[in-house]
Parts: sequence; structure tokens; C-alpha cells
Amino acid sequence: MTLLGTGTPIPRPDRFGPSTLIEAGDHTVLIDAGRGAAVRLFQLGVPIGRIDALLLTHFHSDHTVGIPDLWLTGWLSSYFGNRRRPFNVIGPVGTAKLMHHLESAYAHDIEIRVEDEKLEREHVAITVKEFDEDGVIHQTGDLRVLAFTVDHGEAIKPAYGYRVEYQGRVAVISGDTRYNANVLRHGAGADLLVHEVAMAPPELLGQAHIQRIVNHHTSPQEAGRMFAQARPRMAALTHLVMLASDTVAAPTIDELITATRETYAGPLVIGEDLMSFEIGESVTIGNLKSRP
Repeated sequence: MTLLGTGTPIPRPDRFGPSTLIEAGDHTVLIDAGRGAAVRLFQLGVPIGRIDALLLTHFHSDHTVGIPDLWLTGWLSSYFGNRRRPFNVIGPVGTAKLMHHLESAYAHDIEIRVEDEKLEREHVAITVKEFDEDGVIHQTGDLRVLAFTVDHGEAIKPAYGYRVEYQGRVAVISGDTRYNANVLRHGAGADLLVHEVAMAPPELLGQAHIQRIVNHHTSPQEAGRMFAQARPRMAALTHLVMLASDTVAAPTIDELITATRETYAGPLVIGEDLMSFEIGESVTIGNLKSRP
């Protein structure tokens, strides 16, 4: 698992939008496609057209704005694209509507490239599989992916997390959620549990819009409690919602760790863009430089 983007809607150059790459044998799956997902794949040397399936957790823009780049750049007949099959998208009900409107928005570009660059129309086609309940939503060879409902707030539905299973190994990504028993159920005993988190300076917590954001996410203490109960071999925090204002600085990573350690004493890493986890007999943490 590689964290392509660990950020939020804040357009930071060091933390791109939420996106997670899964590589299992010959299978390559992407969970969400936030801002810059295609750029991160290029940095890793992973051809954008090689993605077998894009899985969506929910429809917030910070998780989906990278879809057109992934879809259309992956279609180009160059070493970094070169997709030779339809673009495969799997997500909750509403995914087909999203992708249909993207096709409409980019129809003129597609017609130009078919005519001018002689690109194959079938390779820019989109296939969509929707689901509306928990269970297996993608299975190929030894790779199996289960979706499970999470709680991102009353108005933000559907919202899902994913459990990825491959040859006896398990990685779980929470998706955007408050503290949720479904994450605990699917993440218990996992090799790797990757969970979102949100934190705000005390002086901002009295502001209504800050409260709305915090109330849709998991605090560091709650994430720690989740890790302590689930007891994964490795716990990681991603989608770092570190709130600030033009006059008040965001919490630091050290403050995030300290707050998480109030409720959890086990293995913990704070996710960074391009951080990777090799899951075998042990869970090895690497980065771009450590990839083969």
C-alpha cells in the first residue's frame, strides 16, 4: 500500500488529495483519486493506464477531482499512460452518474483525440460497478476487496471504507468517518489499519464551521482508541485534517502524535505522501527512494 495523497481540500504541495495505491502481485487498485493522484503515480513510475480499478469511498470533491486526470491521461499513447482497456470504476450508488457527467464534460476532447491522435475509443470507455451494501465488491485472483459502511455524518451518505485481503494479509483503510464500530470490526487484527484523523487548535474550536468539520471526522484520541481496540500490526494516520486560520497555526505533527498517544501505545506512523507499506511477515515502511 502506498499513500499517494494524505491531505485534504487544502491545496498543499506536500500533501496531495486523498488517494491510496494497492499493489498485490499483478493487481493494481486505486482507492480514491484526489488532487494530484496521477502526478504521484508518475513519480512512482507506475503507468497511469495500468490501474485495474478505481474504488471510491464517497463523493466529496477532494476524493474525486483527480478522476479526469487519471482517466484521460491514462488513455494517452505514451509510456506513462497507454491504457488498453476501459477505465474501470467501482463505487457506491451515484458513481455511474458522476462518471456519465464526466464523459459528457470531456466529450469534445475525446472526439479530438480519437480523430487527431488516433487513440482507440474503447480504451477511453468507462465501466462502472455500483454497490449499496457491505460486502465483497472486487475480486480477482487472490485479491479480494470488501466495502463497509462508515459514518461521515448524516448528510454525507453513502460513505465507505475498504478491507483489502491478499494471500492471508489484510490492509484496511477507514475512509472518511467518525469513530465507527464497522471500522473496528473489519480492522481488528489487520496487518495494517490506515485511519483518517482531524484536529484543531483549542482557540478555533468555538467557531461553528470548525466544529462542523471536526464533527464529521475522528479525533486523534478516538483514532488511538480505535487502534488500541483493533490491535493491528501497524497503525497509520492519513487524510490529516489539521485545521488552522489566517492567524492561528495548524496543530503540529508532534501534537498529533501526543494526542493519539493519550489512548494508544502501539506501533504508529503518521502518513506522508509516497509513504509505502510492504506487508509480509512484517510490515515494512518505505518511501519513493526505497521502491525497486
